[in-house]
Amino acid sequence: MGRPSLTMPSYGLIEAGGTKFVLGIANEDRIITASHRIATTTPEETIGASIDWFRSQNVEMSAIGIGSFGPLQLDRSASDWGHVTRTPKPHWSNTDLVGPFQRAFGCPVAIETDVNAAALAEAQWGAGAGHKSLLYLTIGTGIGGGFVSNGHLLHGLSHPEMGHIRMPRHPDDLDFAGACPFHGDCLEGLASGPAIIARWGQSLSELGPDHPGIGIIAWYLAQAMVTFQAVMEPERIVLGGGVTGTPGLLDKVRKIASDAAANYFAGKAEDVICAPGLGDKSGLLGALAVALSSTS
Repeated sequence: MGRPSLTMPSYGLIEAGGTKFVLGIANEDRIITASHRIATTTPEETIGASIDWFRSQNVEMSAIGIGSFGPLQLDRSASDWGHVTRTPKPHWSNTDLVGPFQRAFGCPVAIETDVNAAALAEAQWGAGAGHKSLLYLTIGTGIGGGFVSNGHLLHGLSHPEMGHIRMPRHPDDLDFAGACPFHGDCLEGLASGPAIIARWGQSLSELGPDHPGIGIIAWYLAQAMVTFQAVMEPERIVLGGGVTGTPGLLDKVRKIASDAAANYFAGKAEDVICAPGLGDKSGLLGALAVALSSTS
């Protein structure tokens, strides 16, 4: 008789975003064997369609990792652990994200914010590999951040809400009230995708290279970079999300942040601020990092 074949465990991956859920199956070597995207509509439709897709793969999953938009309840002792809490995303406040997958598949389900998950992946396998600290920021439909130091995520009473720091106002942008329904002109209210469209009617990449909006958004992001350097002094600041794909934006942010920092910090903006090392896989591999943490 031959030896029994040994196969790696499979993990379910969920990158739960405000506009789409990205689903995947992967092994611990970070090989994604299947993936699928579905639109984020109502919780019932979106979670139901996600469960249906995983079932269609006919794979026994050792664990499922979820990296989700928030805010989230991450305190395992809380009765609403694994729920979305108070969110501006219509219909999603108080939604249980973990329970339906636990009941459907009977395996461990772990959850983190999407940015914390991506931060873990970038710290382990991406731009932060070989470095002791990394801050991951996503600039897209919303703005959020996750900080990893020596392999550990930053948590307090809840997860960080870095997109809601207060901001100085650009002198050419004083008339815009801000798009955040909770805080108006916080960082998310000024520099997120919806805030850009609210001002100029198009995404940042559609405005054209000479549009003043690009300089305004770069200025806001650079002020935030300097603030986070002052608070955390990360070895790497990784900027992800759809807004940061605008051609030339990253270089503008580095230049403005470098000037604003005035050579004060140990890390230089041109070295510290970078694009995701995992490209567009940061979120999905972040879900893998979360899944692996549930079995370690």
